[in-house]
Amino acid sequence: MMNKPKSNRMKLPQSVLIILLFFTAVPQLTGQVGNDTIIPNDLTAAPGFTSRDQSDGKPTPAAAASISGANVEEAAQAYRDQDYGKSILLYEELVLQGFNENKESAQIYFNLGNAYFRNNQLGKAILNYERALLLDPGDGDIRHNLRFAKNRTEDRIDTAGDLFIANWFLAVRNIYSSDQWAIIGIVFFMLFLFSAGTFLFVRILWVKKSAFYAGIIFFSLMITSNIFAFSQKSGRIHRDAAIVMVGAARVNASPDENSNTLFELHEGTRVKVRSSDGNWFEIEIANGSVGWTSKKNVEII
Repeated sequence: MMNKPKSNRMKLPQSVLIILLFFTAVPQLTGQVGNDTIIPNDLTAAPGFTSRDQSDGKPTPAAAASISGANVEEAAQAYRDQDYGKSILLYEELVLQGFNENKESAQIYFNLGNAYFRNNQLGKAILNYERALLLDPGDGDIRHNLRFAKNRTEDRIDTAGDLFIANWFLAVRNIYSSDQWAIIGIVFFMLFLFSAGTFLFVRILWVKKSAFYAGIIFFSLMITSNIFAFSQKSGRIHRDAAIVMVGAARVNASPDENSNTLFELHEGTRVKVRSSDGNWFEIEIANGSVGWTSKKNVEII
């Protein structure tokens, strides 16, 4: 019997790669990367805090397009002058301005959190650090200040045991923001295209095999990166966590002032919002305990 030509043996893998290429090209090339505006920090160092100074006190050109540089400098100067009330008001205006323009800034939230912390408003400080972390989860300075502030909270709640795979997923996902994961996904997609092209057009057998397996790896990494990007984006859009804003918040058995009090939470404690009923939130804390508290006691991250 005559042996079939080698080229015919490769038809099936070639078809598979072409199909994968078709189904991944459109979403990758038409996807858009978000554009979160980041303002350089201009706060003096505080004990226990990490500070990022800037040399000229002005926002970057990208930031200046959406947020007034004069207001940024005025807020930073008020912080340096220890006029934390004024600094808070100015940063809150910047937050509102950025929110209205759909350009929230992790750095503005970070600076606002520092001002609140210096003003002894622990709940507000933690709230704004958490919001900053949602926008820039890989920022070590934000994480450091958030941990520092959380150490000042009164509640010490044991965490319910989570699956290792869930903890690993969140740990890896939070290394980068959704935009950064999207960019990484595009890079892996380009590498996948290169591998596919090499496999389809190079005739050297060992090169074709290497390109085939490399293409599988790059395709898998591209899918993984997009899963992380989607998860990060979903967490930013569908916010279901909140921070206790009052000194002591009663958690009741039902959405009724006259129902039994199950436990109390204190300022700065993070909770998960499960549902709402009128002026009440059903919340869950880290150890799995569930109850109802008034909406005025907490603020959504």
